[in-house]
Amino acid sequence: MAIRHGAFERIRSVLADADADGPLTAREILELLDEHDEEFDSAHQVATVLGRRAQTGEVEVIRDQPYRYDITDEAQ
Repeated sequence: MAIRHGAFERIRSVLADADADGPLTAREILELLDEHDEEFDSAHQVATVLGRRAQTGEVEVIRDQPYRYDITDEAQ
């Protein structure tokens, strides 16, 4: 599974365009991406991209079941 450069920016852009409120699951984000014609292979790929950005503080991972992801205000 190749993660193309700019994946986080594409996710962030779609979430901003969709005016998504609050934390979403990777599957919910994948559905929004599909609606906006952004190709991602799976919810796992979305979670991987967002998990990497969580290490830099740009994404908050809410470790409920299922995990939810919230992009911080500074990143938007």
